[in-house]
Amino acid sequence: MDTRLTRRRALAGMGAAAFVIGSPSILKAQAPITLNGAVQFNDDHAFTKALVRFEERVKALYGKPIAFNLHKNSSLGLEKQYFEYMAQGRAVDYGIVSPAHMSTFARAAPFIDAPFVFRDVDHMGKVVAAKMLKPIEDEVERRAGVRLVGHAGGGTRNIFANKPIKNLAEIRGLKIRVQGAPIWSRTFSAVGMSPTVIAYNEIYNAIQNGVIQAGENEAAGVEAMKFFEVAPNLIMTQHAVSIRPICFSMKTLTSLPKDLQDAILQAGAEAGEYGRQVESSEDGAKLEALEKAGRLKRIAFEERDAMKKLTDPVMAAYAKEVGAEGIFGQVSGV
Repeated sequence: MDTRLTRRRALAGMGAAAFVIGSPSILKAQAPITLNGAVQFNDDHAFTKALVRFEERVKALYGKPIAFNLHKNSSLGLEKQYFEYMAQGRAVDYGIVSPAHMSTFARAAPFIDAPFVFRDVDHMGKVVAAKMLKPIEDEVERRAGVRLVGHAGGGTRNIFANKPIKNLAEIRGLKIRVQGAPIWSRTFSAVGMSPTVIAYNEIYNAIQNGVIQAGENEAAGVEAMKFFEVAPNLIMTQHAVSIRPICFSMKTLTSLPKDLQDAILQAGAEAGEYGRQVESSEDGAKLEALEKAGRLKRIAFEERDAMKKLTDPVMAAYAKEVGAEGIFGQVSGV
């Protein structure tokens, strides 16, 4: 081959390489988009399954190369940290977060997860489908910079305790861990319990060391965190149906191509519905399996209606306080 021709080709190749190196936007365009998610639990938990479905649906709807990195087992902290990271636009792009952790930004957010808001998972599904929660979603997005793209959850919450309890007289004075949102402390105090706020990952040790006697959670949480080892009595108060929004950082979302944004919003709604179906269907099966294995004992609570009656005035006052009267009325009327 002519040495002059070879030299010309080499110089042309070097020039092209220099052009790409000097144009980082081209390199960025060629690099696959990577989204980072976070969840407190392992592969078996309903929240993880919902986020995996979210990933699958985004990929299918977007139809272009995209990578997901879901950090499991609290490797990036707890839900409270995930939400702060998403608000800041760093470390975490998406995750499932309890509304209790959004109260700093949106006072009304914890209301949608408060005791006795939803009668059952079907009721919650109707509320979500009717977009009754949109005012709260809009406030969270405006003030925190986090978009609620779907609503998972669907687990029925009961009280796990280190002693058996059947009625209101026996539940009086119970030292129980509650979520950080004030409505939980207020409603449980109205029933006669002694609530205290403790980090989720500290509940087990707190019961084991006698700091508290009980906590409250859905079946998936009781199983995943092994709360039955220190509090084997599951008091079937059925006081709440959990709703767990699938959240997405607005700083990330607005930086993505429009077709990917659309895919994320549609996938979020679909994954939320899937998550509700998974958790609600697994609830009873998980408790039955734990009881058969001798790990916990389900105890019927005899005064659930009386318990709700004690909390009704507190809920009404709280809805008024946080500006959620309209939503409260709509949800109750469905």
